[in-house]
Amino acid sequence: MRAVVQRVASASVTIDGKGISSISKGLMVLVGIGSEDTPVDIDILSNKILGLRVFPDANETMWKNSVKDISGEVLCVSQFTLMANTSKGNKPDFHRAMSSESSRQLYYAFLSKMRQLYVADRIQDGQFGAMMDVTLTNEGPVTFTLDTRKFEYVTPSTDNGDRKVGKSSKTGKSTLTPDGPEIASEP
Repeated sequence: MRAVVQRVASASVTIDGKGISSISKGLMVLVGIGSEDTPVDIDILSNKILGLRVFPDANETMWKNSVKDISGEVLCVSQFTLMANTSKGNKPDFHRAMSSESSRQLYYAFLSKMRQLYVADRIQDGQFGAMMDVTLTNEGPVTFTLDTRKFEYVTPSTDNGDRKVGKSSKTGKSTLTPDGPEIASEP
C-alpha cells in the first residue's frame, strides 16, 4: 500500500458540487492499494499514519506530535493512480494496482482499522471509485510518501546501471545494500 500524507489546516471532498466529507486540522491521506497488498499492509500503514509525528508540540517544536496527540482529523481518499509505474514511456501502467472490487474491500478494511485505532468519527473518507474534487490547505507544506512494500518496487542501481527488484519481510528489517535489500529476521 502506498500513501501520500499531508499535514493540513483543512481538507474536503466534493462530488458533482455536493460536499461528501471535510476535516479541519489534521491529515489528508491519499491511499493506493497494490495487487499483492494484504491485511498486514493495512496494519503497517494505519499504525504509521496515526503515529507519524508531523505536528509541533505546545512550544512549537516541530516533529513532536502525531495526529492522535493533537486530537486531529484524518481524511482518506482512495487513489489507485499512486500504484502507477511510469518508468517506461509516457503512459502510466497500472498493473500493480489491485482490481476494483478487491481494492474496495481492502480500502474499507483500511478505514475500519483506522477507526478502530483512533476515534471513529475523526476518520473521514471520500467515495471509492468516484471522480472527486479534493480541496486542501497544506500546512508547511508538510508532505510524506509512505509505502509498505518500498523495497519490492525499486532498489538502488547496481554497478552496471541495472535496477534490482527485491522483496521485503513484514516481520524483518530491511537494509539497502549495493546488491539490493538485505532482510534481517526479528528474534
